[in-house]
This record gives sequence, structure tokens and C-alpha cells, in this order.
Amino acid sequence: MSRIQATLARLGQQGRKALIPYVTAGYPQVDMTPELMHAMVQGGADIIELGVPFSDPSADGPVIQRAGEQALALGVGLTQVIDMVRVFRQHDSQTPVVLMGYANPVEAYDHKRGHDAFVNHAAAAGVDGVLIVDYPPEECAEFAAKLRQRQMDLIFLLAPTSTEARMAQVAQVASGYVYYVSLKGVTGAGTLNVQEVERMLPRIRQHVHIPVGVGFGIRDAQTARAIGRSADAVVIGSRIIQLLEGQAREPAVHAVRQFLADIRSALDADALEGAHKA
Repeated sequence: MSRIQATLARLGQQGRKALIPYVTAGYPQVDMTPELMHAMVQGGADIIELGVPFSDPSADGPVIQRAGEQALALGVGLTQVIDMVRVFRQHDSQTPVVLMGYANPVEAYDHKRGHDAFVNHAAAAGVDGVLIVDYPPEECAEFAAKLRQRQMDLIFLLAPTSTEARMAQVAQVASGYVYYVSLKGVTGAGTLNVQEVERMLPRIRQHVHIPVGVGFGIRDAQTARAIGRSADAVVIGSRIIQLLEGQAREPAVHAVRQFLADIRSALDADALEGAHKA
């Protein structure tokens, strides 16, 4: 069982929902990422999604695009991201870390360093999962198997436009959790419709029998709590990047920690109410 699976199973037994924050590796400062990751855990994060900067991020909105561009300008690539996970692991051996990005950096990494270098180096550094936006599930069986051999999960996106056939394809190879993109379009765009999410999740669960996280458009504790009533996990990205914009190091770290603590409290409120009623 991977760290991701163990974490989500434990939370499920407790009647609690997973909080999964996202941050672009290397933003706003290269050496700040491990510190931010620890602050996220202190704020209540259960799993961390660490964005791998890429020059052509097709699914990212302007907020995360700007963060990625700045990180790239600072020289942050997949090699540096893996090193950041290794540094994080020096003081945290439990919190799962998911690398989220695109196919090009992974394939370039293997081309330069040898066959399966990415899988081997990511596992050695302490990575627990991989979400590659532009890897189609029908072409990923071998990659998923290699990750599972190293106790890592391959995570996929589903969207409001996903067909029943696509859900079934994802179910065949996904592990850990599935990330439901609650809005059409890029990250940070549009307004989240909680009722639409509630209608969509039962459809997904007809095919996918692992936890389902929901992201895109969750910007505050109230919305996170509403989504948490039907989802297994809440994913927050663009709002965290905005909290970091233009901030000095210490206030930025504090702002992220406090923001996630508020989200954590909201997510746990329903679990506490359920425990009192029981």
C-alpha cells in the first residue's frame, strides 16, 4: 500500500476528508519550497501536490502560469523538483507528495539520464504519486505498473466533459485517487457550482472505486466544506499561489499555513458534528 492509499484510508475510517494543496515548485523562491511544504503540513495538509514548471502548461490558468514562468526563470526543472522532495523528506517521512506536470519534462529527463530514470529517481527521493496532465490513460498501463512497483500512484484528471468510456479507461490504470476538475477550462477560471459537482461524483464512482478529489475553483473554507460533503478530498492551487504573490518570505509562509488551517477546520467540522450525533 502506498503512502497515498494509507493516508486516504485512514482519513476515510475517521470520516474526514483529505486536504490537498498545490504549489508550483520553486515559486516564489527556489529554496523556499520545502519550507512551504512543511508549513502546509502544519496547516493541515494531508497530501501535497508539487507542480513541475513547464514552458507550455495547457491546463494552467494565468496565476499558475506566472508562477511556473518565474520558477523556470530561476532555473527550476524536474531535477530541482525531485531534489526539493528529497530535502522535504529529511524532516517529514509521512506526508505523501505528488508531482503534477506534463509529459515533456518527464520524457526529457529519461532521454538525458536513461530508461526509467524518472521513476527510479522520484521513488528514491520520496515521491508518492505522479499526475501527468497530458498522459492518456489508454497509453499508461506500463508506466502505471512501473510506478506501482516502487509504491507510487498514477493519478488522472477527470472533467465535466469526461465520457463514461473515459472514466472506465481511467479506472483501469489509476491508483491513489482521481482528481475531478470541477470546471471547464484552466485552473483558476470560472465559478464553482457545488450542485454540479454533487451530481457528477456518483457518475464517476460508478466506474472509479478509489477516492475522488475535487479541485479548480475552491478558494475559501465555505466552498471547501461544501465540496467535502460529497468528495473524498479537496484540492486547492491557484488561491495558494495568489497568497504568495508579492509577499516577503515569512509572511508568505504564515499566510499559507493559516489559510490551510482555516480550510482544515472547515473540512473537519462535518466530521465532528457526525461524531457528536453518533
